[in-house]
This record gives sequence, C-alpha cells and structure tokens, in this order.
Amino acid sequence: MQVQVNFNQIEGSAELQEWVGSAVVERLERFEDLLTRVEIHVSDENAQKSGAEDKRCQIEARPKGYRSLSVSHKAEALDLAVDGAAEKMRHALEHLTGKLDAKVTSTGHLDDPINLEDSQEFTDSLIQDEFLAKQAALGKE
Repeated sequence: MQVQVNFNQIEGSAELQEWVGSAVVERLERFEDLLTRVEIHVSDENAQKSGAEDKRCQIEARPKGYRSLSVSHKAEALDLAVDGAAEKMRHALEHLTGKLDAKVTSTGHLDDPINLEDSQEFTDSLIQDEFLAKQAALGKE
C-alpha cells in the first residue's frame, strides 16, 4: 500500500509527514491487503490565522477493484483532524468489507443429529420402523 501525504498552508517537515502517514496507516493496517494507495491531504483552512476547526485532514483510499473512498475531518488541532479522519476512513472500510463478506443465510433446517431426535420426522420414522418390524414378526410383509 502506497501512502502519500500532502500539505496545504502548513509547513510539512519530514517528521510531520512521517507522523501523519504512520498515524493513518496504523489505524488502517487491518485493510492493508485491500488498499492499493492512500492519499492524505492536510491543510490549514485559515492559513496562519487562528480559528475554530481550521485544521482539515482529507483521506482518500483506493481499494482494489472498487471506486475510491474519501473522508475528511475538521478540528482545532492537526492531530485531532488526522485522528478523526483516520477513524472515519476505518469505519468506511469496515462498511465496505462488510458488504463484501458473504452473508450467512438460514435455511430453517437443522441438520444436527441431536436436534433431529426431537423432530416429528424422526418420531414418525421410529413408528414406521416399529410397525414394519411387527408386520415382519407376524409374517405379513
């Protein structure tokens, strides 16, 4: 899985890039075999001015054979924005993989031998066997 981190209006050092990438990958490592690429866009929407929820993290994940997924999260601090977006992406991937898993459907029939002993069919077969045994003993087949 390729991870690409992009910064907009934020000075992105190698350490910050590594931290953002590892924080997201750690949260999404369960889906590593499913994903081909993850792009992380981190930005400060008010540039250098302060403001509520001005840090934004957008994550775009590309699952193999499916359309890309994109989530974003705004917060007061960069670490909160990254954690929030990573959690949203984890949830979106869980939802996608839940759709991909084969659904278990019940046929309504129990094939457990213990449960068969309590069934009407099992009781009927015992009665029939008993009847046929009596008929054979009487010489009437």
